[in-house]
Amino acid sequence: MNKSLNDVYELFTEIFSDILKIEEEALKKSPFNDISITEMHTVVAVGMYAPKAMSDVAKKLDITVGTLTVTINNLARKGYITKQKSETDKRVVMLTLTKRGRLLFRAYQKFHSDIIKKAIVCLGEQEAEIFGDAVTKVCNFFSEQYLKIKQGEAYV
Repeated sequence: MNKSLNDVYELFTEIFSDILKIEEEALKKSPFNDISITEMHTVVAVGMYAPKAMSDVAKKLDITVGTLTVTINNLARKGYITKQKSETDKRVVMLTLTKRGRLLFRAYQKFHSDIIKKAIVCLGEQEAEIFGDAVTKVCNFFSEQYLKIKQGEAYV
């Protein structure tokens, strides 16, 4: 391995930080500059098509329903999401994206697609394939570690 573990750690930290900064700056300069990164990620968690229960969105974001309620109320006030009580169980609140919410969702997907394409353009075809395989393995590792921690197992 050419890079020391410290170098890899620093690269991961820099990449993560840069991605967040890029998202924040792009959002500020977009037609959707009235929402935060948290609100944007909530819109993505609600999704484009079928209505989702608040509890399902909270679970997907790994937050409490109470925490989600604040964000959802802001997004509803700003016109990105509609809330409606379930017809079968009035205790359940269903979330649906409005037209503006769907536009944001599509813009977010395109933004990420474009930035990934631009990020790997400097790689050759074989390097891009190797990179994709490596990122998949690293992503799987972190997903497994997260599940272990959630289940009360020791880290790593």
